[in-house]
Amino acid sequence: MHADTPSIAAAELTFALILSTARQIPQQMAALQAGRWQLAPGQTLRGRRLGLYGYGRFARQVAVYARAFGMEVVWWASEAGRARALADGEPVAASRAAFFGESDFVSLHVRLKPETRGIITRDDLLAMKPTAGFINTSRSGLVEPGALIAALEAGRP
Repeated sequence: MHADTPSIAAAELTFALILSTARQIPQQMAALQAGRWQLAPGQTLRGRRLGLYGYGRFARQVAVYARAFGMEVVWWASEAGRARALADGEPVAASRAAFFGESDFVSLHVRLKPETRGIITRDDLLAMKPTAGFINTSRSGLVEPGALIAALEAGRP
């Protein structure tokens, strides 16, 4: 077993969820099971912006996949993470608000620690475009309690 296998597996799952969201795979399957053929094909990924929150191994591997699909990648992380991204020549969002507001997909890649619990807030999710997708393959505790429900009720991701 290769040392990077967990990173690869998590990155593949993340990208599968991005593809599933973009191409509306669950909705397509439900339509097919209901006897309807194909709904609209969903959105393409080329030219879309993927916001990666966290600058670790998993997120960097997701960026490789995203770029292979022609996506633009932008980063947000802790101050130290943003500094590492900039030092590596990676694009970092101008602000947290810009990160959430301008991304077509946001994928969360942060470890759950006391200081990161609830790091994604209701306001972050409400700032997202109504057509954006939010992918969390990290931990549910990173999202503020009630934030995702509030965002969904407001027609956000």
